[in-house]
Amino acid sequence: MAPAGTASDTLDRPHFIGIGGAGMSGVAKVLAMRGARVSGSDTKDSPIVGALRELGATVHIGHSAENLAADATSVVVSSAIRDDNLELVTARERGIPVVHRSDALAALMDGSRPIAVAGTHGKTTTTSMLAVSLRTLGLDPSYVIGGDLDAPGSSALHGEGEIFVAEADESDRSFHKYAPEVAIILNVELDHHANYASMDEIYESYQTFVGRIRPGGALVISADHPGARELTARVGGRDGLRVLTYGEDAGADVRVLAIEPHGLTSEVTVRLAESPGSRLAESLDGAELTFTVSVPGRHYALNAVAALTAGAALDVPAAELAPALASYTGVKRRLQLKGVAAGVQVIDSYAHHPTEIAADLEAIRGGAGEGRVLVVFQPHLFSRTQELGTEMGQALALADASVVLDIYPAREDPVPGVTSALIIDAAARHGADVTAERDRNAVPELIAGMAKPGDLVLTMGAGDVTDLGPEILARLQSPEN
Repeated sequence: MAPAGTASDTLDRPHFIGIGGAGMSGVAKVLAMRGARVSGSDTKDSPIVGALRELGATVHIGHSAENLAADATSVVVSSAIRDDNLELVTARERGIPVVHRSDALAALMDGSRPIAVAGTHGKTTTTSMLAVSLRTLGLDPSYVIGGDLDAPGSSALHGEGEIFVAEADESDRSFHKYAPEVAIILNVELDHHANYASMDEIYESYQTFVGRIRPGGALVISADHPGARELTARVGGRDGLRVLTYGEDAGADVRVLAIEPHGLTSEVTVRLAESPGSRLAESLDGAELTFTVSVPGRHYALNAVAALTAGAALDVPAAELAPALASYTGVKRRLQLKGVAAGVQVIDSYAHHPTEIAADLEAIRGGAGEGRVLVVFQPHLFSRTQELGTEMGQALALADASVVLDIYPAREDPVPGVTSALIIDAAARHGADVTAERDRNAVPELIAGMAKPGDLVLTMGAGDVTDLGPEILARLQSPEN
């Protein structure tokens, strides 16, 4: 990659297939801000597509061979793009280089001080916390996040500072392409069953990622999560690698002493261990810090501590970064308040793995008061449901009542015998009040009949269940309700 502010020859006139996606749009945005002539296509128009057009990108709706400009220097794809896509086929016929999104992102990070955020859960939130807090401190980082902070297109930015914060996706092993100065690993669990057959494969993949950390760089990793502890044991002792742990464990370099919930915020107190060789201990001498996290839930508080540790590993003073973390107020689809109608709060959650579902339900319980927590859950992927459907159902038992939709297939074809019934049956076995609803259009009416003033409604899942929030609010506001 050429120096910051320019684009390399291959990425000078890139064409993105699926440019409106969360990951693709961020890379496209940074390239456009660096002066590249960006084009792309997507299946539908969206606010994200509109934001890209405002930056000068040419975006076509629908996929067609004609969308690919004669002077395109590369075609950028993600793992979600099938080999028979017309634009991809055309690019190969014309000899245009095909670049994976991860390679394009790796090129963008070249010449910077990258922080790459990995883990089964919490990547988007932690990346966002770092991006927002570092901007608050005036460090002007570049960043690429897997979700919008507030406005459409806010998932990425080209900054003039030396730090580049990026979400590192393990799902297809694309995080092996990055060479971060600091890597964060929040947790390690079995997921993405189409690509990983066992925990050993997961560990091997993360070990490869850790092996990509630059000499003299740092690994920031949870001291509490069992999978993270196992990974730490597997990678320990590598020359030139500083391992900094965070969490509630007594031996953590950044130890969480307290997490005090206050409605939809938390107050977190941490202490920096005074251990020989700890760069953080040398700079802070065992100091205690108390700061506010402006989103609810223990898991989000721990994400903030991970961000604090990573920033300090890049010499950002923790005493300054800690209060700046309070400026992060959330990201779209991560317990995002969509609105209030008839005394009912409607909140959107991206949670789709059992651990995430349970964590978000526990977090939101504190903000429900005497009200009930009602969930509209849309399972994501047949492979994930096949492997984790029982655990999803068990997690949904934490809600007062749940409505479960059909599986959102995304990139997958149906698997015989794998349906939402796997989740519904498991939830019922764990005492849950659960209802199956195959007709998505019936959900607003169903929820309006269930919800009472003071209740919280969560639309939950990684698919298009997010679109139901406004429809539920509209139905709650209707005179007949």
